[in-house]
Amino acid sequence: MAQPTSGGTKTAQRVDPFATCKFHIEIGEIKEAAFSECSGLEIATDVFEYQEGGLNEYAHKLPGRTRLSNVTLKRGFATSNELYNWYLEMEQDLLTGKSITRKQVTITLYSTAKQEESVRWTLNDAFPVKWVGPAFKAGEAATAIETLEFAHHGITLG
Repeated sequence: MAQPTSGGTKTAQRVDPFATCKFHIEIGEIKEAAFSECSGLEIATDVFEYQEGGLNEYAHKLPGRTRLSNVTLKRGFATSNELYNWYLEMEQDLLTGKSITRKQVTITLYSTAKQEESVRWTLNDAFPVKWVGPAFKAGEAATAIETLEFAHHGITLG
């Protein structure tokens, strides 16, 4: 956004992009959910091409179905099994014909300088679709990483 100066001309105001290193995840009532990585915040619309007879310069491009990507969260393996148990509960509900438990997942990005909330994404009606336990390798002192992937019914920004 440009700010007018005393001479009537405008000068540009510098706006730095947000750093992605400070974020927090809330998953319903689950308390222990400290994640080191979040990916998959994506919405994409398919494009349908229509070839009109006699029109050879181009094909009409029309919007089709909108797809929501699954969101993947990674964290250092913790002693709490709440997220794993939620996944198992969802699997059991599918087998018994019960309605699966969906939760609201909120991803909040914080500014690095002021520690204030910058942006918030909410995954509506999220449920786990994949759980991956840590990989093990003898002779390596890496952190054990747990991965959880969610499907959802939309992203609310704000």
